[in-house]
Amino acid sequence: MTTVARTASHASTAAATVFPILFAISIVHLLNDVMQSTVSALFPILRDSLSLSYKQIGLIAFAMNMTASILQPIVGTYADIRPRPYILPIGVCFTLAGIVMLALAPNFALILLAVTAMGIGSAIFHPESSRVAYLAAGGKRGLAQSIFQVGGNIGSSLGPILTAVLFVPLGQIGVIWFTFVAIAGIVIQYYVAGWYRRQNIAPRASAKRTAQEARIGSLSRFQIVSAIVILVFLVFSKHVYMSSITSFYTFYLIDDYGVTVEHAQLFLFAFLVATAAGTFFGGPLADRFGRRNIIWLSILGTAPFSILLPYADLFWSGVLCVCAGFVLSSAFSIIVVYAQELLPGNVGLVSGLFFGLAFGLGGLGSVVLGWIADATSIAYIMKLCAYLPLLGVLAILLPKDRKPEAA
Repeated sequence: MTTVARTASHASTAAATVFPILFAISIVHLLNDVMQSTVSALFPILRDSLSLSYKQIGLIAFAMNMTASILQPIVGTYADIRPRPYILPIGVCFTLAGIVMLALAPNFALILLAVTAMGIGSAIFHPESSRVAYLAAGGKRGLAQSIFQVGGNIGSSLGPILTAVLFVPLGQIGVIWFTFVAIAGIVIQYYVAGWYRRQNIAPRASAKRTAQEARIGSLSRFQIVSAIVILVFLVFSKHVYMSSITSFYTFYLIDDYGVTVEHAQLFLFAFLVATAAGTFFGGPLADRFGRRNIIWLSILGTAPFSILLPYADLFWSGVLCVCAGFVLSSAFSIIVVYAQELLPGNVGLVSGLFFGLAFGLGGLGSVVLGWIADATSIAYIMKLCAYLPLLGVLAILLPKDRKPEAA
């Protein structure tokens, strides 16, 4: 009787959603991404002060994102084998070092070194924090991932405001103020790591085998591999399009519409705020209506707005950009949860893989698009990338996901 009661109590605890932890990691995600947003926010400043080409601007984004892309699956796989809760505050320490270097870097080479350190910080932060969200989710995995990721979207959305109110008047040295943000992130992550350590996170081979057997019983290996490949293509379409907006939309507005740097940053801010709102609503909708349904609706539903955007006047360009950001952004948190449920014994690996893909494709997209922009024009980039959301039609081929209570 005692054993049964203890088991029932443990199951009840496991099913509860731990909102204080979810909000804590969401806040740290906000702080982490607001620090990362200083990099793209500095692009207009660095282009003028260091006479950088679009290709060099793309390489800065590439260095940070590819570092995170390569390391995140490694960190996630290692965490599946041997969880290390207190690696969470250590990751923010790398970001702190990158912030200090970025504020003081006098040349292009040292800027690359600074953003590489920030990429290492993100590589540690994202897969382990996503695992924490999974542990704290209870039966609301879509909502938990949305809460976690909306913090990052809000942090990213602050980058354009930073340019307008901080970096334009102060220049590159203004980044030094974000050392206080990094210190706050370290303190909160230390608290989260304490909760994480108290969970039953030791790897258990028998439980993993049971999960894998259940998975194989419902889907064939071919179906699982095909689904993962489709999800990779969907992440590609989303994040390369996002990269075209976050890295080059301000230059498009400045060069083609003649707006000021400050005015252009406000347009980008509106886009990023819309992505934060879309992320928040995407998870609960997926919990209710199914992961696959919201994934294909999110990515394919962006196409009408993205295709019309390059041909609109300034006002409607802003409206279409906001609509595209809102619809498109709801997909990623759902893709992560869908993949975690496809491979239930590999939460860290899946989180690291898809966050790594997001960073890597964003960075690679910045380099390739920067090279094309130097050879053609920013307006051509906007028209070229407008068709990427059409790849969302592939989501219809995904296996129908299980009901949330069954998952």
